[in-house]
Amino acid sequence: MVPTGPVEMWADPPFAATIKGDWMYGRGAGDMKAGVVANLFAMDALRRAGLQPAATVHMETVCEEESTGNGALATLVRGYKADAALISEPSGGKMTRAVMGVQWFQVKVRGHPVHVAQAGTGSNAIQAAMDLVPALRKVEDKWNARRHDTRHYGAHAHPVNMNVGKIAGGDWASSVPAWCTMDCRISIYPGFKPTEMQRDIEDAVRQAASGHPFLSNNPPEVVWNGFFTEGYDLEPGSAAETVLSRCHERIAGRKPVDYIATAYIDSRVFVLYGGMPCLVYGPLCEDAHGFDERVNIPSIRDATKAIALFIAEWCGVEPIEA
Repeated sequence: MVPTGPVEMWADPPFAATIKGDWMYGRGAGDMKAGVVANLFAMDALRRAGLQPAATVHMETVCEEESTGNGALATLVRGYKADAALISEPSGGKMTRAVMGVQWFQVKVRGHPVHVAQAGTGSNAIQAAMDLVPALRKVEDKWNARRHDTRHYGAHAHPVNMNVGKIAGGDWASSVPAWCTMDCRISIYPGFKPTEMQRDIEDAVRQAASGHPFLSNNPPEVVWNGFFTEGYDLEPGSAAETVLSRCHERIAGRKPVDYIATAYIDSRVFVLYGGMPCLVYGPLCEDAHGFDERVNIPSIRDATKAIALFIAEWCGVEPIEA
């Protein structure tokens, strides 16, 4: 689960499922409890109509989508496969055309602790770690400059995002910090290998440390943890996409437009490792991972209808036996 952050900074309690007009507010309301219930409601809608899919439908809710993707991967390892997959991530009724890969990493720095009364004679690990951030930003800039070499990200102003998501260091206020660990995340375009980004990050940290008065003799360590994944481009015109587009058009009155994701989605597991087309299509969510995350309730209804039609057309339906 994505942490709430300081609860007092929410307009309403993050787990109260507060409804205001057409919106429901709360952590995970849109990302992605709404997608899960849309799947459940779609199956329920068929059953209420006295129908069931004429083929096997696997409904999966997995862990680790926000940190490794291993939950979805585990379903493949257990042998769950299909002719197509659909993930109801909040896309606002758009068809997700491209998904970024992600790398998580830590930068670990060791300092030289002394009493704060002689702080100038020590080496502050927290400050030294922060001195490395500009070098990481240059890697981010380098990769954003390469966006025109991709199929779908050329028009996006800033598709690659490097985030220092967590920093921890030191033991208390009266000693110069002896250690610091920064937890970071950076994305990578479809078609590029994670090892290429890994090499750029390690080279950047190494070069920045070599010119640092303390780190040149106390090199930091880069640790790769959590995500280490590729992205993917969804090839247009698959049979599954054609069916879902037709179902969306029946509900919305227009064809779905493409969505170019700058984040990770579990769909890459099914596409890259399962050899199956994976569609990402779901309700409208705003402020995911932020304060006052919210999902549009009418969009849940529309997504439910389109998914139910997709199941009916893709799998066929048959009467439920009494």
